[in-house]
Amino acid sequence: MISQKKKIFVLFLFLGDLGATVLSFFLSYWLRRFFPASAWASLFPLAMYLRLSLFILPVWFTPFWALGLYRNWVPESLIREAWTLCKAVFLSLLLAASLTFLLKYHFVSRVFLILFSVVDIILILVSRLLVRSVIKSFAAQGRNRTSIVIVGEGPDALLVADTIARHHDWGLGVLGFLLTRGGTTTAAIGKHRVLGWCHDFPEIVDREVVDEVIFAVPPEELKTMAPLFLLCEERGITTRTTIGGFPHEISKIYLENLEGIPLLTFKTTPASAWQLFVRRILDITGSAFLLTVLSPAFLALGILIKLESSGPVIYRQQRCGLNGRRFTMYKFRSMVADADQRREALRDHNLMGGPVFKMRDDPRVTRIGRVLRKTSLDELPQLVNVLKGDMSMVGPRPPIPEEVERYEGWQRRRLSMKPGITGLWQIKGRNQIDFDDWMRLDLEYIDNWSLWNDVKILLKTIPAVLTGRGAM
Repeated sequence: MISQKKKIFVLFLFLGDLGATVLSFFLSYWLRRFFPASAWASLFPLAMYLRLSLFILPVWFTPFWALGLYRNWVPESLIREAWTLCKAVFLSLLLAASLTFLLKYHFVSRVFLILFSVVDIILILVSRLLVRSVIKSFAAQGRNRTSIVIVGEGPDALLVADTIARHHDWGLGVLGFLLTRGGTTTAAIGKHRVLGWCHDFPEIVDREVVDEVIFAVPPEELKTMAPLFLLCEERGITTRTTIGGFPHEISKIYLENLEGIPLLTFKTTPASAWQLFVRRILDITGSAFLLTVLSPAFLALGILIKLESSGPVIYRQQRCGLNGRRFTMYKFRSMVADADQRREALRDHNLMGGPVFKMRDDPRVTRIGRVLRKTSLDELPQLVNVLKGDMSMVGPRPPIPEEVERYEGWQRRRLSMKPGITGLWQIKGRNQIDFDDWMRLDLEYIDNWSLWNDVKILLKTIPAVLTGRGAM
């Protein structure tokens, strides 16, 4: 949770520092050209300095790490950070000067190195202010905020809540408290609202978006909360406790630290923030690239849809995403405009078990719609959902809210990972698979998730789409 978010924020700081340093290198070379040749030595060509950069840049940041500039993403004091940065750059300058001497790069201007150091300090300070401002701005907007429920009402529970609230830039938010059997009825604890009692949790998790639950209760009360732990595990909700020891069946356990408060984490979803971060970067670049390349196809399909039947080209529908978050999913319209109103009359023709509706030779599907569905071209607009962050390229398919309301408890865990355009269901046969097996495939995907598995699913999606296996 917190430690991994810090690592990602520190990565952004480092990338900002790296960008600022590269810019400083070129800017310093440009500034050095204005020094008169009559008073200063002639400046050698940029190509020679670029050779120098290959050796200097890796060495340049060694003092930065050694002096702790990447230990925390928010400094205790900006003045102290600026002073530490000056010391780091001075040490980097000594290392760079020594390196140029050892490599016999006598063409390197000493004035250039000094300019480079001064400009680098200024640009890195500006870069760090910008990076922190952007991250704090995203946090203030509630983007990607993790919604946390705290179980307990004692001092430990309030300490955890206040610590989280004090660091809103971590992207964490306290949804509220659950009172235990020993608690007293109250509307709020400190500045945080009370959601109800522990036995109200199944209703609360159906009503609210809950990403994580932190148990902050005395040791004697922990033994009574095994059902609540197992319910969180069943629903795919990450659980943490300020003390140890709790029953679990499929959760992986991690020990984390909240500013000195030990938290034991039970997590059924992927825990590597680095891999998930890389996945998000790949989603953004992949969806942006495909939207650009396929834009002519979007235009052509839109014209064909509009020519055959009246109504919007893009079909918009409310779906449930990560842990039940509602979002609008986009598809090319493959049915008549009033298809949703006509579905109830066709309910008896449903071929799928569970809450999902699927039928063969659906009369609501248009001619172009049949082609779109057979080739999965109707799913292409979901690349916009991927770019926005509502979906991923690979993951469980996003259900409609009415389906989620009819889920059994174990089936809700499929919502614990961001939905995708394709997944195991698509490559295993789609509509040829019954509902329970579909749900189990999604849970299998979550339990065995890795970037490499996502790549394999994407590659297997291509023949699945070309053959149209399981499409209706």
